[in-house]
Amino acid sequence: MGGGGSWDSLSSDQLKKLEDTAKKSIKETEPAKRSVFISFAGENLDEVNLLRGQAKNDNTDLEFVDRSVKEPFDSKNKEYIQRGIRERIKQSSVLLCYLTNDAAKSQWVDWEIREARALGKGIIAMYKGDSPPANLPSAIKEFKIKLVPWNHEKLSKAIDDIAKAK
Repeated sequence: MGGGGSWDSLSSDQLKKLEDTAKKSIKETEPAKRSVFISFAGENLDEVNLLRGQAKNDNTDLEFVDRSVKEPFDSKNKEYIQRGIRERIKQSSVLLCYLTNDAAKSQWVDWEIREARALGKGIIAMYKGDSPPANLPSAIKEFKIKLVPWNHEKLSKAIDDIAKAK
């Protein structure tokens, strides 16, 4: 075998140093997974679950850690629900709003966008199809949030760009 050296001749300190160097090198070459909170109307859960599944697929450019609420809070207490959602948004670097006509009518979607902005998070909005819906949440228009199509490459780039900008 080639190589000319023996691993047996290395001290434990030297091995530890090599291991740390290798880990650092691997970490620098791996793309960073972004932490994303998905804001959406409850009526669109099936489509959002499809997006979540696509982000877990190793064969796509789209990759993120989903910090959004999977199950609705079992409460009618608005402040309690807001605290829970706020904590999820705090754990995220980006809020991704899934735009539909239902999202435009949702008080929660608009509140989540405003909360993310107040917390200094990056915000983008994604739509399905050739163009965004005619009706948008007021915060999207007010803050001139970037709109991107549901396209893995474009969405992945938008998430990365907005996260880096914050």
